[in-house]
Amino acid sequence: MDIFAIILWPIKWLVELVLVAFHWLWTTIGMDPNAGATWVLSIVGLVIVVRAALIPVFVRQIKSQRKMLEIAPELKKIQDKYKGKRDQYSRENMSRETMALYGKHGTNPLSSCLPILLQMPIFFALFSVLNDAQKGAAGVGPLDAKLALSFADASIFGVAPLHASFQGALNSDPVNVTVMIIAAVMVVLMTASQFITQLQIMSKNMSEETKASPQFRQQKILLYILPLVFAVSGFAFPLGVMTYWLVSNFWTMGQQFVVIRNMPTPGSQAAKAREERLARRGKATPEAEAKDAAPEPQQPQRQQPMSKARKKKQNGKKGQK
Repeated sequence: MDIFAIILWPIKWLVELVLVAFHWLWTTIGMDPNAGATWVLSIVGLVIVVRAALIPVFVRQIKSQRKMLEIAPELKKIQDKYKGKRDQYSRENMSRETMALYGKHGTNPLSSCLPILLQMPIFFALFSVLNDAQKGAAGVGPLDAKLALSFADASIFGVAPLHASFQGALNSDPVNVTVMIIAAVMVVLMTASQFITQLQIMSKNMSEETKASPQFRQQKILLYILPLVFAVSGFAFPLGVMTYWLVSNFWTMGQQFVVIRNMPTPGSQAAKAREERLARRGKATPEAEAKDAAPEPQQPQRQQPMSKARKKKQNGKKGQK
């Protein structure tokens, strides 16, 4: 057993446990144990369990994004400091000062990718479970040989087995066009949901200061790179894995919508929209209340010009006192 299999073993065991538990639940309420809908709903249950467990990570991600907003002016200063300097020494110093700033505030520009990275072992574990199941092999945990065959042979819409992939359907003889169409549609939906999720963050939930920072440009690059990576890799994954991925992306998209609407980043377009909504209801956000409560700067009183005779008279009165 290689090191990769050793690392995945406990994750595969947990994946099998959740799948079998939900499969038992749907079967108990009367669903066909071998139907594709039963196993697809079991995968949906797996998504719910995994994403619920990742909620603390998501909260940490939001906090990290808020920290990136706070340090945006400092990042802009570093950028302006080395603007136009192309020599190696300046670039190294700029990189060193930027990383030191990230370390000081305990954040980094890739923090938004953390939930995705933490889910990658789940993807690989589910892929491994499906790969073993299509060979009739039992899993490492509760997924015995009978359940494994049932899982692998269960079909989406009754025509596309969960163990099938776009690549496998393309290389089959004859070519399975139905599986290729379903897989292609899932890849498009998966890529689009990932892109929309990142786009709504960048367009609505970032302040103008953040958009002017180097961190924004890095996230803008990731906006286009990550969906492309997912699109290319999606063609090699079984439909069961892509089902998990697609449902997880929809969860993320809905989760981001709720967060952006109710807990937007201060100074962002979403924050202004929320203030307007609350104002129409006669309410105010804490930020707006703090802004209204702040004392206005007092203008210095202008002294009226004084004639020499009046000034001499006023000084005489002070001398008598």
